[in-house]
Amino acid sequence: MSTPVSETPAAEPKDALAHFSAKLRFETDCWDVHESLKQGADFVLLDVRGPELFEKAHVPGAINLPHGKIIESKMRQWPDDALFVVYCAGPHCNGADKAAVRLSRLGRKVKLMTGGMTGWADEGFDFASGGA
Repeated sequence: MSTPVSETPAAEPKDALAHFSAKLRFETDCWDVHESLKQGADFVLLDVRGPELFEKAHVPGAINLPHGKIIESKMRQWPDDALFVVYCAGPHCNGADKAAVRLSRLGRKVKLMTGGMTGWADEGFDFASGGA
């Protein structure tokens, strides 16, 4: 008898290793971002929501750059090899994905912070408020 979980067989361990290792190259989570910010981040944290939402609340240390405004001229303020971590409202929002696409098209390294603002709140981390 199979259950909804087991009716599709699990991947072989070598395939699971390849999949989850690759996934970590594209994503990070709120806890890792929080810990890295405490240690002195080696990345640029971008809140890609609109300025009004950013002013209400954002991850401390984030820079507000709405995904639609990620263009080459704005990115020149950072070194070509800078790593960007992007986030938006949460798992129901694809703004961070759109930002990651734009950054990738510009030849920039990028990771998405899974969970976004919702994940940050779920972890119990503090927010900042005010403008950039």
